[in-house]
Amino acid sequence: MKLQPVVLAGGSGTRLWPLSREYYPKPLLPLVADRPLIQEAVCRLDGLPELAPPILVCNEAHRFLVAEQLRQLRRTGGLILLEPAGRNTAPALAIAAHAACAGGEDVVLAVMPADHVILNAPAFQAAVREATVLAQEGRLATFGVVPMGAETGYGYIRKGTAIRAARDGLPGAYAVAEFVEKPDRATAEAYLDSGEYLWNSGIFVMRAARWLEELETHRPDIARAARAAYEQGSRDEDFYRVDAASFAACPGDSIDYAVMEKTAAAAVVPLDAGWSDIGSWPALWDVCPRDASGNVVQGDVMTEQVTNSLMISQHRLLAAVGVTDLMIVETADAVLVAHRDHAQQVKGIVQQIKDQGREEHKVHRKVYRPWGAYEGICTGPRFQVKLITVNPGASLSLQMHHHRAEHWIVVTGTARVTRDEEVFMLTENQSTYIPLGTRHRLENPGTISLEIIEVQSGSYLGEDDIVRFEDKYKRC
Repeated sequence: MKLQPVVLAGGSGTRLWPLSREYYPKPLLPLVADRPLIQEAVCRLDGLPELAPPILVCNEAHRFLVAEQLRQLRRTGGLILLEPAGRNTAPALAIAAHAACAGGEDVVLAVMPADHVILNAPAFQAAVREATVLAQEGRLATFGVVPMGAETGYGYIRKGTAIRAARDGLPGAYAVAEFVEKPDRATAEAYLDSGEYLWNSGIFVMRAARWLEELETHRPDIARAARAAYEQGSRDEDFYRVDAASFAACPGDSIDYAVMEKTAAAAVVPLDAGWSDIGSWPALWDVCPRDASGNVVQGDVMTEQVTNSLMISQHRLLAAVGVTDLMIVETADAVLVAHRDHAQQVKGIVQQIKDQGREEHKVHRKVYRPWGAYEGICTGPRFQVKLITVNPGASLSLQMHHHRAEHWIVVTGTARVTRDEEVFMLTENQSTYIPLGTRHRLENPGTISLEIIEVQSGSYLGEDDIVRFEDKYKRC
């Protein structure tokens, strides 16, 4: 029976602001390794037998960013399921299970969040092999992380009777006695002392057909809506668009609440593999290599008498002197300074940003598009300057603006420019002018990235002043 990776890539990770943003969320960040978290998740099962191409479930707004992750990995044959709205993990897994069974063959699903860190891949794969046997027997397996301390930020799973003993490098398995919510400190310490409790990882292994059966039993409303959303959806190249109306009508619920806490078939496999959900800056500090002073340093950072701190600089020199237990994160448009004990309150800052109508919770200064990216360089009254990067073979939409004109200067590469009825080429150091109200398109016909400086001028410079006439990415 094939093993089908399912990577759930929803959520925005607001507690990791300012690196994680609504339109560039945590799974896309290379927080621990050189690769983004979502790429690590996709590759986590590599080497296991009968491995199917991955299924990824993501928000429609992130579809091209997620597709780019697969392209960078040179993964072909995968499928990206698009959620028109967030409905939590149970509906997401339901549409993934329908997609996995579309060929008429049952498979074992290995369901992994896209934003977790697992440092010991062989130990994780051993746990997956154990859970796969359970799944083939009809059980719904989850992984319980062997606790490293009395953690109050995680839910717990209490182990029941043993199903399989640990042996030959495999961790064994237990029936699930109960799921419990995040405890207070005293309760967490009691859980740790008892040896009966594991952290709830949010990772699952089960047969696709068994998941759909159990969902039908315990949450038939979700099962019906998810089935309709999938069956009435349509394939769009590498994407599968579920029916928006049916999915919008689907109740939201988690895998745990919808099924795992109710089923008699739940099993838990202990996992001791350097797992973390990187739910906060201190959690990142916990899993990253630290220097002799206990500091995690990324980027251009200088310190003097600094201890037990995390310092990340993306765009300029960050200098810290005589501090301890701080989380300092610098990006092009925001700087966060937080004490480790208060880092969970970052989401309160994000809420303030939203309440003030600002944009720093949504996007970075560099904004990614399916054709490439643009980055703001300078802004003033009635003008702004951007660096635009167009990937080889990519093109912007045929569009026009009501309120702004644009000057384009080619820095690197070759540009094909459409300006009303004209079509012409520009090379390095050449420029052109796009008057207000003119239909225009920018394309990169070459094999290297095209970079241009765009100078916009006009009475309104917002991104919503775009009228699209044609778009290969179907954003019209």
